[in-house]
Amino acid sequence: MNSQSAINKEIFIPRDERLLVSVEVWRRKRKKMSFLPPGAKGDYATFICVSVSNTIPHQLFITKVKQFGGSSSFVRRSQWTVEQLRQVNGINASKDSPEFDLVFDNAFDQWVARSSAEKCIFIQILYHACQTYWEGKAGNLGKPAKLMKVGQQGRATQYAHPEVGAGPSNSSASRTTKARRKSYVPPRETEFINCQSKLTGDACTMNLVIYRCKVFLNRMKNMIVANQNRSPGQTRQRVTGGTLGNVAKRVNVTLGQRGDRLTQAEDKTVELMHKAQQFADTAHKLALKYSK
Repeated sequence: MNSQSAINKEIFIPRDERLLVSVEVWRRKRKKMSFLPPGAKGDYATFICVSVSNTIPHQLFITKVKQFGGSSSFVRRSQWTVEQLRQVNGINASKDSPEFDLVFDNAFDQWVARSSAEKCIFIQILYHACQTYWEGKAGNLGKPAKLMKVGQQGRATQYAHPEVGAGPSNSSASRTTKARRKSYVPPRETEFINCQSKLTGDACTMNLVIYRCKVFLNRMKNMIVANQNRSPGQTRQRVTGGTLGNVAKRVNVTLGQRGDRLTQAEDKTVELMHKAQQFADTAHKLALKYSK
């Protein structure tokens, strides 16, 4: 069982939530802890997780989970709602990088992921989860249930007692409804800055598959390097490990090149779609012109 499955089973399923994505991170600038001696580092792993509640209306959460050294269990440390997530900063919009920042109402964290591919998967899934959440929020609050009930009660009163103040009651309910609609302030959505367009665009399913392949290959390479370090005296294993490492590196490079080609193909497809739409509009105008 990998870490994401273990975190979901231990932390989120008991809370009636579902884990969407998690990423292991380190701080770019470590905070000074007064209870640690100078130069000491906390022996723990940190994961940033995105989860959604199973209850309706669905809630989106960002949770910090830690795993301390010598323990196989996970501990939930901090949790924020998506309304408290003000900004996601991808640091560099021109290339893949493992650094990113999360800005909350009461916190600001600077993180480094294990690899740029894992960070890209995290931001891509978080972006689309936020988009889905805010679209659902806007749809639910476009016509508030309380306002609809007020209008229905006003109409029921008018039909039940038409002879006793029907007009003023209806107008009062209407004024209350309008006042509540004017007083409603939509929540501020999460801002994504310095993020690559392939992470926040619509045609990104293939990119997600490529990033997952890169993550898998990086983990395999790390396992091979770790096995080499454990048994440096065995020449045969060292040669085999080096060969597999070279193969993994070549496959990683090939996947990166293929990902760039797929991105170019997606951009070209969008451009052709726009040109085809323009051609269709022109043809339609000409047909209308000569049909008269």
